[in-house]
Amino acid sequence: MNFSQKMVALKTIVIKEYLRFIRIWIQTVLPPAITVALYFIIFGELIGSQIGNIDGYKYMDYIVPGLILMSVITNAYANVVSSFFSAKFHHSVEEMLVSPLPNHIILLGFVSGGLARGIVVGITVTLVSMYFSDFQIHSYSVTIAVFILTSILFALAGFINAAYARSFDDITIIPTFVLTPLTYLGGIFYSIKMLPDFWQTVSMVNPILYMINAFRYGLLGVSDIELSTAFVIICGFILVLYYFALRLLRLGIGLKP
Repeated sequence: MNFSQKMVALKTIVIKEYLRFIRIWIQTVLPPAITVALYFIIFGELIGSQIGNIDGYKYMDYIVPGLILMSVITNAYANVVSSFFSAKFHHSVEEMLVSPLPNHIILLGFVSGGLARGIVVGITVTLVSMYFSDFQIHSYSVTIAVFILTSILFALAGFINAAYARSFDDITIIPTFVLTPLTYLGGIFYSIKMLPDFWQTVSMVNPILYMINAFRYGLLGVSDIELSTAFVIICGFILVLYYFALRLLRLGIGLKP
């Protein structure tokens, strides 16, 4: 396939992935907005009023970056894991694999769908957040970069989960028992400076902590983590997951009976 044909194929997959979730926006885009609104009401208004300021910001403002990124993470992941597993389940992915379409185009197509959902949900949640918090974006470049890189990272993770999954139950195990705990322990609702030394050290192992703090720097200008370190870790995970996902496709792991 020449470059033009590859771009047509990639565009086709991306449009299909976009239409897949946007047609049912009531199930894919609206729920995260409602969930975040409830977080603001319960944690921001009721509990936050008892906590006071963190790093010079009201508690309501402090939790905004984490809540936005949490929605981006879960939706970018969910879109790819459900879409690629459905393609496996209905054997439509086999048609792509036997075609001249390169594996990296297939992977980029599905990941772009996860990125698109992450962006749509992220923007929606940000608009909801503006109703509850009057925050000003500290750095647009950092905010957008973390936003996009995090979506790509968890879209790749969702692809890998789907590749290994043997049933629909398997695509819920990682989000339930790994992704959710890491997200909630990633500094969404607190600064790791508030933790004892031992738990601060343990928290440093959590990769989501670096993403949330980098995003918090982009929005508020404060972070518990060095910004350069956060970007190195995020980009490192993306490279590892990308080449691992390509290897799964090349070897047909999880795709062959």
